[in-house]
Amino acid sequence: MNGILLVIKPPGMTSFDVVAYLRKVFNERKIGHAGTLDPGAAGLLPVCVGKATKAIEKFSGFDKSYRAEMVLGAVTDTHDAEGRVVETGEVDSDTETIIETLKGFVGKYDQVPPMYSAIKVNGRKLYDLARQGIEVDRKPRRVEISGIDPVDIIHENNTIRVRFDVDCSKGTYVRTLCHDIGRKLGCGAYMSFLVRTRVGPFSLTDGVTLEEINRHKEEGTLSSVLKPVDIIYREHKAVEIGEKQLVRFLNGAFAELQDYDAVDINETVRVYSDAGDFLGLGSIRFSAGNKVLKAEKLFIPGK
Repeated sequence: MNGILLVIKPPGMTSFDVVAYLRKVFNERKIGHAGTLDPGAAGLLPVCVGKATKAIEKFSGFDKSYRAEMVLGAVTDTHDAEGRVVETGEVDSDTETIIETLKGFVGKYDQVPPMYSAIKVNGRKLYDLARQGIEVDRKPRRVEISGIDPVDIIHENNTIRVRFDVDCSKGTYVRTLCHDIGRKLGCGAYMSFLVRTRVGPFSLTDGVTLEEINRHKEEGTLSSVLKPVDIIYREHKAVEIGEKQLVRFLNGAFAELQDYDAVDINETVRVYSDAGDFLGLGSIRFSAGNKVLKAEKLFIPGK
């Protein structure tokens, strides 16, 4: 089976735990996730199955959305509730100031990745160093927060919790965003809860739980939970080639096109057989007075 599986990851599992679990369910080794979620986080985790694993790179460029909660007045070494409190501070900001501070992070800013992350420095993952009590300098990375919407500010038991929705670019650590907001407020903060609600064109409502996947396996309908690979390339126009040109295209040779005035030279297109099967991505070239089709390096359902 080949396709895209939109899993609703439960808290307590790593992204690789989900992949390992699904390899057994599908009896398929070629399975990979397309965007890590921390073990304590939940929400949408795209997983590519079979030949669709060649599409993982496409997911890496998608923006993402989350609902997060942060606790004001404390800093942890992991920037979330899993870590050890290393600093506390008094919260003296009113609701208006908290909201204004959140809104102030909309736009691009340089974010320093947390020590407890899978980023490698000199070939070693940061979280391995952190567990040994070693802290190293990390280069800030430019990320973009395209939107922050406060949902609720809760005062309970001398604790202030702030819930908000955030839309952000790839590479953004929401727990570090919470940490940075806390620094800006002057009291410190850590992320206490996180749900990923969107990845690119897919939302949480498109997802399925591991329990639902198991039920489909028992009912023999496992393929029904997979989305076709071409769904993530819908921004490109579709072209169709006949059987005679199909072999040429699949072998990386130029395939002739006829009556495709709607496509431009150097344009990337989705390529289908005349039977409607998705063959991969192609680019339009010009040769001997005619438009021709060339298979792109990223070829999805190939060998």
